[in-house]
Amino acid sequence: MTVSIGLGLMDFPFEDAAAFWRWVDMCEAGGVDSLWQTDRIISRTPILESMTTMAALAGRTRRIKFGMNVVSIAFRDPVLLAKQCATIDFLSSGRLLPAFGIGSPLSPEWKALGLDTGTRGRRTDEGLEVMRRLWREESVDFTGKFTTLRGASILPRPVQAELPIWIGGSSEAAIQRTARLGTGWIAGSEPPEEAGRIVAAIKAACAVEGRRIDDDHYGAGMAFHFGHPDDPALRPAQDAFRKRTGRDPAGAFAIGDADAILACVSAFVAVGVEKFILRPMLPGGAHILAQTARLIAEVLPRVGAMFNGKAG
Repeated sequence: MTVSIGLGLMDFPFEDAAAFWRWVDMCEAGGVDSLWQTDRIISRTPILESMTTMAALAGRTRRIKFGMNVVSIAFRDPVLLAKQCATIDFLSSGRLLPAFGIGSPLSPEWKALGLDTGTRGRRTDEGLEVMRRLWREESVDFTGKFTTLRGASILPRPVQAELPIWIGGSSEAAIQRTARLGTGWIAGSEPPEEAGRIVAAIKAACAVEGRRIDDDHYGAGMAFHFGHPDDPALRPAQDAFRKRTGRDPAGAFAIGDADAILACVSAFVAVGVEKFILRPMLPGGAHILAQTARLIAEVLPRVGAMFNGKAG
């Protein structure tokens, strides 16, 4: 078992770039496994663009891995995206964890970019095929509905011989897409029991495809907070979750002390999830830095002792 804890950001919570890099340096030095940037192109709040953020992280860090959670392929040219991923993986000596999805039909990009939400699944499947072939083959000829290539090639290729393809989504189509093309799966806001159902379904679908996904390549994301669940400052995040999912936020967040956060992690581990993306709940750079420092000091050593056979 290899349980790993990464940290994720959705919007840009820091007052400036210097504060962001202080957070990145803290994570790099503190043993955080990976950093994840939510992908948004159109937004009325500050959100970093994923691919340029990955490139910046490649230059700033030396150990930590990093990924985008998740890039909606339908909004991007798959050839350029394949080239970006290959370049970032090459320059970071193989630390990129690219993750892809079809995008929510409620995302503002569809209307702003004039795209048809009904094409998102087909665009994603076609884009994944194009990228996988460009990462592996000397010359690619491809004729699809959205992309046509003649003798296309990219160099340098990714350092990772099998560049990971993490897939997001919980629909049957996402399960089948993961089984056919993915090397990992990341849950969104699914609770442990639902995540466990999807993990089992992906494993069954992989068996049909004659493929296997490593056990430590099933992941889940959750918001966390060291503090009391009734803290009024948490209410905006809880209300946003309720509005977005229609579910009670009470069991969706890891709130409390280190024991409470570890209990949430353990519930996912019990159903086959080993990779985690934890997101601090409160906005503001000072809160992010403080919450991250406590996670590094109070949770990471115990994760190593509980699951990975490492002394705390």
